[in-house]
Amino acid sequence: MNLLSVNQLSKSYGTKTLFNKINFGINHGDKVALVAKNGSGKTTLFKILKGIEIADEGEVVFRKNISIAFLDQNFSLNQNLSIQQLIDSADNPFTKCINAYDKAVHLSETNPNEKHAEMLDEALTQMNDLNAWEYEKNLKEILSRLELNDLSQVINTLSGGQQKRVALALVLINNPDLVIMDEPTNHLDIDMIEWLEHYLQNSNLSLLLVTHDRYFLDEVCNSIIELENGELFEYKGNFEYYITKKAEREQIKNSEIDKAKNLYRKELDWIRRMPKARTTKSKSRIDAFYDVEEKAKQKRVDKKIELSVKMERLGSKIVELHKVTKHFGEKKILNPFTYTFINGEKIGIVGKNGVGKSTLLRLILNEMPLDGGKIQIGDTVVFGYYSQAGITLNNDKRILEVVKDIAEFIPLANGTSLSASALLTRFNFPPEVQYSFVSKLSGGEKRRLYLLTVLVKNPNFLILDEPTNDLDIVTLQTLEEFLDEFKGCVLIVSHDRYFMDRLVDHVFAFEGDGEIKDFPGTYTEYRIWQQQQAKEALNKGKIIEEKVTVAEEKKAEEKPIVTATNSTPKKLSFKIQHELEQLEKDLPELENKKKNYENELASGITDYAKIQELSLLIQQTTNLIDEKTMRWLEIQEM
Repeated sequence: MNLLSVNQLSKSYGTKTLFNKINFGINHGDKVALVAKNGSGKTTLFKILKGIEIADEGEVVFRKNISIAFLDQNFSLNQNLSIQQLIDSADNPFTKCINAYDKAVHLSETNPNEKHAEMLDEALTQMNDLNAWEYEKNLKEILSRLELNDLSQVINTLSGGQQKRVALALVLINNPDLVIMDEPTNHLDIDMIEWLEHYLQNSNLSLLLVTHDRYFLDEVCNSIIELENGELFEYKGNFEYYITKKAEREQIKNSEIDKAKNLYRKELDWIRRMPKARTTKSKSRIDAFYDVEEKAKQKRVDKKIELSVKMERLGSKIVELHKVTKHFGEKKILNPFTYTFINGEKIGIVGKNGVGKSTLLRLILNEMPLDGGKIQIGDTVVFGYYSQAGITLNNDKRILEVVKDIAEFIPLANGTSLSASALLTRFNFPPEVQYSFVSKLSGGEKRRLYLLTVLVKNPNFLILDEPTNDLDIVTLQTLEEFLDEFKGCVLIVSHDRYFMDRLVDHVFAFEGDGEIKDFPGTYTEYRIWQQQQAKEALNKGKIIEEKVTVAEEKKAEEKPIVTATNSTPKKLSFKIQHELEQLEKDLPELENKKKNYENELASGITDYAKIQELSLLIQQTTNLIDEKTMRWLEIQEM
């Protein structure tokens, strides 16, 4: 079933063509990623789909009577409402149905009569028809996983990351037929990214999303469309398939351009040798000549960004942390932490949002006072700091002026130097763009320009706080290659798992309450170790649970539990009675699921992704069992 059709769509701004007569569609069950360089028109395409931009030509057709949700990169929420008020005001049939049911229950309990009884019967029928009971369960799970526990919080009191989680929750809880997302993983920590990954994998949602997170793209999407030089190319497969087929396509295109150039030179010589007065030239050959000329003058596939700046050599003493402590009020950020950096190492920093990852970076840069201990910096250290917040670029400046403010010429590692203009060209800012104002750049292009200003200062110790946010995949791949060859030290905070695995030698894992674990390995290896620890803890927990169960049974024999079967029950509302019946149905099913997951995990499988998935499923199921058991007990007490 087709949900979205884009037909012959074109959009230009002045002389710049973003896309020209592109076509694609989204069918039910499709999970499609849109890939493009920054400034290629991704955001504009999303605005056209949303109806806030108008295409120059072509059409966008959504299937009738389907629900569509958008998650914009620059979303906006009503800052004066609470999270609960935003949820209650959501325009979807589930919310309306639940509100009508709650009202009917209230009226039937406070003022019982025939009219209100009919209202309740009708509301109950609608609840069952829509399966709105599942909506409430799904809502609780989503809010819990996104750590939105206090629904009374007003939006203007939340951080940017918290507001992103609220916006994401509002999209998911409506369970739309089609979701269109722009960078959904930005500002989420790794645990939340992995949960979202599994949620989208296992949901019936159809997706169109822009993401730079290659692991996320690989796990969630089954198709990739690429917007390049105004054209759209489709790849039916995962990210690895896309990379392979894209390389093949570029090789074929470059080969065709080379052949066209050779033929063009030959035909150009023929055109020039023909006397002007001659009228017997082959019209078809002349027409063919212009076709060959157009093809021969196409640009070859862009070369990757190349950047190898000169770096001052690091001395024997680099950065030393001696029993460093930091806290904010009662919250511990760093317990006494000691570490000595050595030349050439690349360290990744991981942990939940708010545990102090960026604080550690700022302490090293002396942007924040220590509470205890000391940090010593070597005399030869030149820091290059890429902050998560970025820098405020002057929108009235031209792109070339931004780089010239740092240096007219930039020394390279091979002893030569580049002009500011040539360097910008290497960094995918061609000469015709360099005299444009900064205000004309997309968000991703501004981040790329900011990254360039950090790298051209010739640092030998790079501190990168979320460098991958908003960067396109081409820039990310080049940055990875640059950092891989970088001879100095690199300290990276990133939620991009692919980026971390590609670069880091070991990991600083912020485990909360000021504790930092220095793990010798990549991020994925750290996660495998975590899963093994969780599995061991699970086995220990079973032994403890068995002992507790025996103790509880013994206690139960001494003093029987009073339940609804041996006491006069209080009359439950229709809603609570339905919930109790559903709980008594769900709990045995969840116990069986958990047992099956545990048996599969203990069967000796070696696939890490499967181990990770099963461990997460066991944890989720256990949490759900605990939650439902507590609720069952609460109802029994009624």
